[in-house]
Amino acid sequence: MRHGKKVNHLGRTKSHRSALLSNMAVSLIKSKRITTTVAKAKELRKYAEPLITKSKNDTTHSRRVVFSYLQDKEAVTELFTTISEKVAERNGGYTRIIKLGTRLGDNAEMALIELVDFNENLLSTDGDSSGAGKSRRSRRGKKKSSEETVEAVAETTEEVVAEEAAPAEEANDSSEEEKEA
Repeated sequence: MRHGKKVNHLGRTKSHRSALLSNMAVSLIKSKRITTTVAKAKELRKYAEPLITKSKNDTTHSRRVVFSYLQDKEAVTELFTTISEKVAERNGGYTRIIKLGTRLGDNAEMALIELVDFNENLLSTDGDSSGAGKSRRSRRGKKKSSEETVEAVAETTEEVVAEEAAPAEEANDSSEEEKEA
Protein backbone atom coordinates (compact mmCIF):
# COMPACT_ATOMS: atom_id res chain seq x y z
CA MET A 1 0.00 0.00 0.00
CA ARG A 2 1.16 3.51 -0.70
CA HIS A 3 -0.18 5.39 2.32
CA GLY A 4 1.33 8.83 2.69
CA LYS A 5 3.49 8.63 -0.43
CA LYS A 6 2.55 11.87 -2.14
CA VAL A 7 5.74 12.55 -4.11
CA ASN A 8 5.77 11.64 -7.79
CA HIS A 9 9.36 10.52 -8.31
CA LEU A 10 9.17 11.00 -12.10
CA GLY A 11 11.49 7.99 -12.52
CA ARG A 12 14.47 9.94 -11.16
CA THR A 13 16.67 10.11 -8.10
CA LYS A 14 16.19 12.91 -5.55
CA SER A 15 19.07 15.00 -6.87
CA HIS A 16 18.06 14.56 -10.50
CA ARG A 17 14.43 15.40 -9.69
CA SER A 18 15.35 18.56 -7.79
CA ALA A 19 17.64 19.70 -10.62
CA LEU A 20 14.90 19.01 -13.17
CA LEU A 21 12.27 20.97 -11.24
CA SER A 22 14.69 23.83 -10.58
CA ASN A 23 15.56 24.14 -14.28
CA MET A 24 11.92 23.90 -15.31
CA ALA A 25 10.94 26.58 -12.78
CA VAL A 26 13.64 28.89 -14.14
CA SER A 27 12.37 28.30 -17.68
CA LEU A 28 8.80 28.98 -16.59
CA ILE A 29 9.77 32.22 -14.86
CA LYS A 30 11.86 33.47 -17.78
CA SER A 31 9.54 32.51 -20.67
CA LYS A 32 6.19 32.58 -18.80
CA ARG A 33 5.05 29.29 -20.43
CA ILE A 34 6.60 25.94 -21.25
CA THR A 35 5.47 22.70 -22.86
CA THR A 36 6.14 19.49 -20.95
CA THR A 37 4.45 16.27 -19.90
CA VAL A 38 1.38 16.39 -17.66
CA ALA A 39 3.13 14.66 -14.75
CA LYS A 40 6.06 17.09 -14.84
CA ALA A 41 3.69 20.06 -15.14
CA LYS A 42 1.76 18.98 -12.04
CA GLU A 43 4.99 18.55 -10.06
CA LEU A 44 6.31 21.88 -11.34
CA ARG A 45 3.15 23.61 -10.14
CA LYS A 46 3.77 22.24 -6.62
CA TYR A 47 7.39 23.44 -6.84
CA ALA A 48 6.93 26.90 -8.39
CA GLU A 49 3.81 28.27 -6.70
CA PRO A 50 5.33 28.47 -3.20
CA LEU A 51 8.29 30.33 -4.72
CA ILE A 52 5.94 32.84 -6.35
CA THR A 53 4.18 33.29 -3.01
CA LYS A 54 7.56 33.98 -1.35
CA SER A 55 8.32 36.59 -4.01
CA LYS A 56 5.42 38.76 -2.80
CA ASN A 57 7.47 39.59 0.31
CA ASP A 58 10.57 41.28 -1.14
CA THR A 59 13.12 40.87 1.63
CA THR A 60 16.69 39.69 1.56
CA HIS A 61 15.74 36.50 3.37
CA SER A 62 13.00 35.57 0.89
CA ARG A 63 15.32 36.32 -2.03
CA ARG A 64 17.98 34.02 -0.55
CA VAL A 65 15.45 31.25 0.09
CA VAL A 66 14.17 31.45 -3.51
CA PHE A 67 17.73 31.58 -4.84
CA SER A 68 18.55 28.39 -2.94
CA TYR A 69 15.82 26.66 -4.97
CA LEU A 70 16.44 28.26 -8.39
CA GLN A 71 20.22 28.94 -8.50
CA ASP A 72 19.70 31.62 -11.19
CA LYS A 73 20.11 35.35 -10.44
CA GLU A 74 18.22 36.52 -13.55
CA ALA A 75 15.23 34.34 -12.73
CA VAL A 76 15.17 35.57 -9.14
CA THR A 77 15.21 39.23 -10.19
CA GLU A 78 12.49 38.56 -12.79
CA LEU A 79 10.40 36.78 -10.16
CA PHE A 80 10.75 39.53 -7.56
CA THR A 81 10.16 42.42 -9.98
CA THR A 82 7.67 41.74 -12.77
CA ILE A 83 5.96 38.55 -11.64
CA SER A 84 5.46 39.56 -8.00
CA GLU A 85 3.87 42.86 -9.12
CA LYS A 86 1.37 41.10 -11.37
CA VAL A 87 0.34 38.46 -8.83
CA ALA A 88 0.20 40.79 -5.82
CA GLU A 89 -3.59 40.54 -5.38
CA ARG A 90 -3.91 36.88 -6.35
CA ASN A 91 -4.17 34.38 -3.50
CA GLY A 92 -2.56 31.31 -5.05
CA GLY A 93 -3.28 29.61 -8.34
CA TYR A 94 -0.54 31.39 -10.24
CA THR A 95 -0.15 28.72 -12.93
CA ARG A 96 -2.48 27.13 -15.45
CA ILE A 97 -2.06 23.67 -16.99
CA ILE A 98 -3.59 23.11 -20.42
CA LYS A 99 -3.54 19.57 -21.80
CA LEU A 100 -2.35 19.38 -25.41
CA GLY A 101 -2.82 15.73 -26.35
CA THR A 102 -0.20 13.08 -26.81
CA ARG A 103 3.38 13.28 -28.05
CA LEU A 104 4.08 11.65 -31.40
CA GLY A 105 7.10 9.53 -30.45
CA ASP A 106 6.07 7.83 -27.21
CA ASN A 107 2.39 8.80 -26.82
CA ALA A 108 3.10 10.70 -23.58
CA GLU A 109 0.40 13.16 -22.49
CA MET A 110 1.68 16.69 -23.10
CA ALA A 111 0.64 19.89 -21.37
CA LEU A 112 1.31 23.62 -21.52
CA ILE A 113 2.01 25.21 -18.14
CA GLU A 114 1.88 28.99 -18.00
CA LEU A 115 1.69 31.84 -15.55
CA VAL A 116 -1.94 32.95 -15.38
CA ASP A 117 -1.41 36.73 -15.35
CA PHE A 118 0.90 36.69 -18.38
CA ASN A 119 -1.45 35.23 -21.02
CA GLU A 120 -2.26 38.29 -23.15
CA ASN A 121 -4.80 36.45 -25.29
CA LEU A 122 -7.04 35.45 -22.40
CA LEU A 123 -6.57 38.74 -20.55
CA SER A 124 -7.60 40.83 -23.57
CA THR A 125 -10.73 38.77 -24.27
CA ASP A 126 -11.79 38.85 -20.60
CA GLY A 127 -11.41 42.62 -20.34
CA ASP A 128 -13.12 43.46 -23.64
CA SER A 129 -16.17 41.22 -23.33
CA SER A 130 -19.00 43.00 -21.60
CA GLY A 131 -21.65 40.47 -22.56
CA ALA A 132 -22.95 42.52 -25.48
CA GLY A 133 -22.03 41.41 -28.96
CA LYS A 134 -21.84 37.73 -28.13
CA SER A 135 -24.10 35.57 -30.21
CA ARG A 136 -25.15 32.07 -29.35
CA ARG A 137 -24.41 29.59 -32.06
CA SER A 138 -25.90 26.18 -32.47
CA ARG A 139 -23.65 23.24 -33.28
CA ARG A 140 -26.04 21.78 -35.82
CA GLY A 141 -26.80 23.47 -39.11
CA LYS A 142 -30.06 25.07 -40.07
CA LYS A 143 -32.69 22.68 -41.31
CA LYS A 144 -33.55 23.12 -44.96
CA SER A 145 -36.94 22.24 -46.27
CA SER A 146 -36.98 19.04 -48.29
CA GLU A 147 -38.22 20.85 -51.45
CA GLU A 148 -35.23 23.23 -51.45
CA THR A 149 -32.72 20.41 -51.13
CA VAL A 150 -34.36 18.41 -53.92
CA GLU A 151 -34.34 21.46 -56.22
CA ALA A 152 -30.70 22.22 -55.40
CA VAL A 153 -29.63 18.63 -56.14
CA ALA A 154 -31.58 18.64 -59.41
CA GLU A 155 -29.95 21.89 -60.57
CA THR A 156 -26.43 20.67 -59.82
CA THR A 157 -26.99 17.37 -61.63
CA GLU A 158 -28.35 19.23 -64.70
CA GLU A 159 -25.25 21.48 -64.70
CA VAL A 160 -22.91 18.49 -64.43
CA VAL A 161 -24.69 16.65 -67.28
CA ALA A 162 -24.54 19.77 -69.47
CA GLU A 163 -20.82 20.24 -68.80
CA GLU A 164 -20.07 16.61 -69.63
CA ALA A 165 -22.07 16.79 -72.84
CA ALA A 166 -20.35 19.96 -74.11
CA PRO A 167 -16.82 18.48 -74.40
CA ALA A 168 -18.21 15.39 -76.09
CA GLU A 169 -19.91 17.53 -78.77
CA GLU A 170 -16.70 19.47 -79.37
CA ALA A 171 -14.79 16.22 -79.79
CA ASN A 172 -17.36 14.99 -82.34
CA ASP A 173 -17.09 18.26 -84.31
CA SER A 174 -13.30 18.09 -84.49
CA SER A 175 -13.35 14.45 -85.63
CA GLU A 176 -15.84 15.31 -88.40
CA GLU A 177 -13.58 18.13 -89.65
CA GLU A 178 -10.61 15.74 -89.79
CA LYS A 179 -12.61 13.26 -91.86
CA GLU A 180 -13.56 15.96 -94.40
CA ALA A 181 -9.94 17.05 -94.84
